[in-house]
Amino acid sequence: MEEKEFALNDVVEMKKQHPCGTNRWKIIRMGMDIRIKCEGCGHSVMIPRREFSRKMKKVLVKHEG
Repeated sequence: MEEKEFALNDVVEMKKQHPCGTNRWKIIRMGMDIRIKCEGCGHSVMIPRREFSRKMKKVLVKHEG
């Protein structure tokens, strides 16, 4: 399985959409756990890095900087 590339402040698409109807999430914290924030309603979720890598579909917007 390929290792997915993502960084802080990237906007990613997850495999399942959020109940608010959007599927765009911004990575706001990285470490052992990754905190992502819904671009639609602003709800944030913290999930383990391994689970995040499995559930992430693709990077939509790459953060420059």
